[in-house]
Amino acid sequence: MSVTAAKGFTAAGIAAGIKENGNPDLALVVNDGPRRAAAGVFTSNRVKAAPVLWSEQVLASGQVSAVVLNSGGANACTGPKGFQDTHATAEKAAEVLGRGAVEVAVCSTGLIGVLLPMDKLLPGIETAAAQLSEHGGEKAAIAIKTTDTVHKTSVVTRGSSRTESGGGWTESGGGWTESGGGWTVGGMAKGAGMLAPGLATMLVVLTTDAELDGEVLDRALRAATKVTFDRVDSDGCMSTNDTVLLLSSGASGITPPYDDFAEAVRLVCADLARQLIGDAEGAGKDIKVEVINAASEDDAVEVGRSIARNNLLKCAIHGEDPNWGRVLSAIGTTRAAFEPDQLNVAINGVWVCKNGSVGEDRELVDMRYREVHIVADLAAGSETATIWTNDLTAEYVHENSAYSS
Repeated sequence: MSVTAAKGFTAAGIAAGIKENGNPDLALVVNDGPRRAAAGVFTSNRVKAAPVLWSEQVLASGQVSAVVLNSGGANACTGPKGFQDTHATAEKAAEVLGRGAVEVAVCSTGLIGVLLPMDKLLPGIETAAAQLSEHGGEKAAIAIKTTDTVHKTSVVTRGSSRTESGGGWTESGGGWTESGGGWTVGGMAKGAGMLAPGLATMLVVLTTDAELDGEVLDRALRAATKVTFDRVDSDGCMSTNDTVLLLSSGASGITPPYDDFAEAVRLVCADLARQLIGDAEGAGKDIKVEVINAASEDDAVEVGRSIARNNLLKCAIHGEDPNWGRVLSAIGTTRAAFEPDQLNVAINGVWVCKNGSVGEDRELVDMRYREVHIVADLAAGSETATIWTNDLTAEYVHENSAYSS
């Protein structure tokens, strides 16, 4: 059910004609309350799309009653006209929903530098509004896809031990269950390329029926994105449109302890982030880069990101070559604290590098499966961080040469 799993939310996804292929391209998510608290994080790219600039202003009030999302056009680098179009989008949604435009966030994804077809988008909002449903979450998730091969959703219900997700990767424990009552966090995401964000990744909408104010939502969202979306690094390219929104309806009437709520948000974000890597353009391998025994968390993140962005290593992984020398060379480009003769590297459980030199026989590394796990031990402290990335393939090059993104 995605974003409509939490009580108090309706959604719709339609084909408005923005995409030439006729696929769904417009989504609407509405918070019917009684609360309309919200928080958001956005791309740290200095070149920001018009909908990002608009939604940043909307989130300043801590209130969002609806989100309009379109695929098929990013409305980025489109000048004053692009911002006017975003404003008109919010005003149209406000008109048909009976809300204020200052409470309508707008998200766009697709080709940069092209104006949106407003003659199709605005009537599409009316059509979507007429189809709003508490069962519309899946259609909304489908409508925001661009080069995604699958739509991405995730749900956590607080009761007592299951995490329910749409992508097959879950993390549970500590009392999440499928049995009724309680409160819920649901979400949807899109993204398959330009996955190297700061604070967010592509387009994500999260919803909850927990009764919380904007300050708590903001705290939980930033804590979650820091260790999930901000640690997805597929191709080293940061989008102009990255947006993650968290909306609260308060419809459950329950105010959970902060730690419980923050963990639920983290679980949903972690699931969605893993699904993004699993659907990365042309990828054949999902690579988990785990940095351990770093002097600081910042060092661990810097080293993990350097390894994840090493194209030679990504090519080697694609060829199922456990080339640990490329891991060491990536570590060596960072400012992290370490001694070269104390570095250790494991690939899929085999310590192929010990003390900066040859370790176990690399022929022992089994790389036949989709997931590859690299552990980089800096032997400099006790901090750790994990970055997810993917291999570099001919299919990735083809995708990004044949399709303007």
